[in-house]
Formats: sequence, structure tokens, C-alpha cells
Amino acid sequence: MSIDPNSLPYRPCAGFMLVNQQSLVFVGQRLEKRAHGKWQMPQGGIDPGEDPETAALRELEEETGVTSEMVDIIAPSREVMRYDLPPDLLGKVWKGKYRGQEQWWYLGRFLGSDEDINLNAHNPAEFGEYRWVEPHKLPELIVPFKREVYAKLVAEFSPLI
Repeated sequence: MSIDPNSLPYRPCAGFMLVNQQSLVFVGQRLEKRAHGKWQMPQGGIDPGEDPETAALRELEEETGVTSEMVDIIAPSREVMRYDLPPDLLGKVWKGKYRGQEQWWYLGRFLGSDEDINLNAHNPAEFGEYRWVEPHKLPELIVPFKREVYAKLVAEFSPLI
């Protein structure tokens, strides 16, 4: 039986584009098997009752060890970004409850140093390693079904970086 994606809601999610003093963006390499080898910015689900900015900062800390005190928030994205899961993942991820994600994104300047980054700050870890990249390279690093979101984020946030 195939799943009609239109019958499923989007998963509420928040993400963070963290830029360092050199105007490079943090990306982590996913440990998760289906995304192995792909890089992404910190992001994750919004808990019930949690606002998007709080969720974005929580996810940033869980995935990188970077606390809200180490970040100067520059701006939220102007619009909520959405992506749909490809057919081979629909019904398999997030217990089959969602068709994709609806994401609130934030841009922030990292006030700390690389010594402050701890990919094992939360168990289980999401990233095996990290690097700092030029913003325009982000869309080529992410899984294909999230590229449009990353391209929109780069277009919107680049002038602010």
C-alpha cells in the first residue's frame, strides 16, 4: 500500500545557520546511516509547547555543544521553509507520521572558538565530524531533497553574513 503524502502533516522543525568570525558556516557530517556522508547545519524537531527560536538554540547546543551564550542571533528566516521526503523515505522516518519538515531557521554569529564545539554534547551524537564552509557551498553538501531549502537560506542570509 502506498502512502499519500498529502494526507500527512509536516514535522515542525527548527534549524540554525551558525557562522564564525571568518563568515564561514558550520556543517556537521551525519552519522545516521541513510544520510551517511552528507553534511548539514544543526536542526531538529520542535518539542510540544516550545517556540522555534528556543528549539533552534536547543538543537544547536545538543548537536554542537554551542550554548546560547556563545551565539549572537542575527535574524530569523523571513519565511518557514518546507521540504517533502522522497518516496523511498516516506513512511519510514519519524515513524511514518510526516511527509517532510516545516522549518524555522535562524542565523547567528558564533562568539566562541573551535575548542567550544563538542559533537558529543548529547547522546546519541548526530555528527561524526564538522567543518566550516563558504555559504554558497551548502546546497551541494546536503541530501538532494533538502537542497532547495539550503539554496533559499543561502540567498536570504548571505547579505547578513
